[in-house]
Amino acid sequence: MSKVTLRRKPISKGKQSLYLEIYPPIYNSDTGKMQRKKYLKLYVSVRPKTVVEKDLNKETLALAEYLRAQLQIDLQSRKFDFISDSKMKSNFIDFFRDEAKKRNDSYNWIMSVRYFIAFAGPIVPFTELNETLCEEYADYLLMGPSIGRSRRKIQKNTAVAYYSRFKLAVREAYKKRYLPFDLGSIIESLTSEETHRPFLFLEELECLAKAYCPNDVVKKAGLFSATTGFRYSDVEKLIWKEVQGSPGNYYIMYNQDKTNSAEYFPIADETVKLLGERREPEDKVFTGLRYDNTVSTLKKWLANAGIAKHLTFHGFRHTFATLQIAAGTDLYTVSKLLGHKDIKTTQIYAKIVDSLKKEASERIKIDVYDLGMQILTADQNTEYR
Repeated sequence: MSKVTLRRKPISKGKQSLYLEIYPPIYNSDTGKMQRKKYLKLYVSVRPKTVVEKDLNKETLALAEYLRAQLQIDLQSRKFDFISDSKMKSNFIDFFRDEAKKRNDSYNWIMSVRYFIAFAGPIVPFTELNETLCEEYADYLLMGPSIGRSRRKIQKNTAVAYYSRFKLAVREAYKKRYLPFDLGSIIESLTSEETHRPFLFLEELECLAKAYCPNDVVKKAGLFSATTGFRYSDVEKLIWKEVQGSPGNYYIMYNQDKTNSAEYFPIADETVKLLGERREPEDKVFTGLRYDNTVSTLKKWLANAGIAKHLTFHGFRHTFATLQIAAGTDLYTVSKLLGHKDIKTTQIYAKIVDSLKKEASERIKIDVYDLGMQILTADQNTEYR
């Protein structure tokens, strides 16, 4: 196991530079080289004369010791394949900007960062990075928003370019141990064609409900999302005091994670039964739900149900929206249920339903020429009688 020691290096004007010595050396993914020293850019006086200098030395050494301990914890975490809280809680935006600075294709990278900030805000901890956030950023780009002075909407190919840079940054975050799983390989890439939104037909959803799932909380959370349209982030943080009402009139009162607004959401009695026995008001409804476990569990659950589709957790939200519109629920109502700020986002699901209707109508085909010849022959035969 690596050991981190605080060292001092004499410099000019009676000062010492503080650095950390790492043994054995570790691989630095930023430089591509083995690293033995980490300079802290902190300095102390060799012979402090005044009270102020002594206090400054004391505070600087305390800070250096804190940084030494933090690096020691990070190295131990890396050894046991565990990501420290400090890395998980750091800002992805800062990481994204740093990645953009390293790339030759700087314009697309910089603009990708700007558009992601316009979508998610200036602070996005790595703990909030999940498939739902990524897919909704893709939806945001495909709507062609404009953040420049010209207010000109971006084209689809531009959206594809920006999203590909974002996805590369997410994959790099996993390589550098800011994420516990390879999120970048899970989320779908955008193409110049219309984005594909995997969903389940009602029959498939029923099969999934009956199939064995190796993780009961993932099964409950998935079915809950499919019957409510809730995002993963909203499902994960849902607590029991937010589930209110009585039989025939249940609802959820909560603050939506994406829009940061209070929401009143009616739910069916069957959905409430799905949640199981009620616990303390501040307890989470889906205790133990973890995104990394969800990804691996979904594959096994779908296989057990005999469903050969690549479906992520966000696919349950797609399922809810598509089935609602297919059942005749108007677009405005579905938009409100999904918490969309712009109904254009919801219209994507209407296109899916229209496509399914067209596909269904084309399943019954008649060869018009042959049919016409048959009718003509029949008429002629009748005429000769």
